[in-house]
Amino acid sequence: MNYALIGCGRVAYNHLKAAKENGLTVCAVCDIDPDHIFDLYNRVGLSPEEAGAIARYADWNRLFDHEKPELVSIALPSGLHAACAKDAIRRGINVIIEKPIALGMADADEIVRMAEEYRVKVSACHQNRFNLAVQEMRKALEQGRFGALSNAAVTVRWSRGKDYYDSADWRGTWALDGGALMNQSIHGIDLLRWMCGGELKTVYGVARRQFHPYIEAEDVGAAVLAFANGCVATLEGGVNVFGPNLEEHLTLIGSSGVMKLGGTSANTVEYRCFENEGAASENGLVEQTANVYGNGHVSLFRDVIAAIEEDRAPYVTAKDGRDALETVLAVYLSAKTGQPVMLPLKDVKTTDFEGLFD
Repeated sequence: MNYALIGCGRVAYNHLKAAKENGLTVCAVCDIDPDHIFDLYNRVGLSPEEAGAIARYADWNRLFDHEKPELVSIALPSGLHAACAKDAIRRGINVIIEKPIALGMADADEIVRMAEEYRVKVSACHQNRFNLAVQEMRKALEQGRFGALSNAAVTVRWSRGKDYYDSADWRGTWALDGGALMNQSIHGIDLLRWMCGGELKTVYGVARRQFHPYIEAEDVGAAVLAFANGCVATLEGGVNVFGPNLEEHLTLIGSSGVMKLGGTSANTVEYRCFENEGAASENGLVEQTANVYGNGHVSLFRDVIAAIEEDRAPYVTAKDGRDALETVLAVYLSAKTGQPVMLPLKDVKTTDFEGLFD
């Protein structure tokens, strides 16, 4: 299966590595900066022969038209995800879109609609769903072991300093990125919404720019979420931890079970206790990861390839990406208005919040 990578920045390594490990034929890459391409080749460890066989482009539409890949993954600055994805879908190309799927609801809803119209597979790259610990929680949930859900929580307590934001001028901007919730915390937000039943009714949130005056968006945010099934949840996400990344926790509490995931990216089972299971246990599973991206890209790519071959929906759909985006935008809107926000959202986008912290 011919594959192309669009965008060769920070997270592109995980995409190209996952493509190679899944046996995809890498026919082309695209980036406006040739140095990004060659740096990526070095990081992945491509031989000169491998690198020479991959076509290089600075324009994704030219790549789509000339190379006609069957699958592309998009690892561009966040504000370019939607435009690139729609251009690919119109050509009948299957797409993996790095999070967030878009920066506005209109674009996200259009991607979901177009995926159906053009009959292509579109997956939002929320790879942490494939974490071993997350899969353990999901298995218990689908087996009904939690009983009726009461409440849940996600916390993302990471660290990002000035060097990180200086590494690319789009980081932390409303037009091309968003802040700590949209960029760093959206994986945990996706897991929270997925575990709590998906249908979110009300969000009441706050957001602040505490320690990063050189960015436009928030560096910390928190919210209370009310789901249609009665579950109440809290989320907290920020990048103000002094020192290295601290943790990403996900807790789910039900009438007959409780489970808490931890580590730096919800990659460990820190606690579990279920009815008829015996004594509560701690540290039941620890998945080693090289960084906060985790190990899930390889599994996500494998699933999308199978979805294409079997003509089924991917495990993580465009609708899932749309829902995670909606949650973040609802927090932003509540922070701006000081009022609870009712879902679903329409016509809300990150640029609506320009000047929020000025």
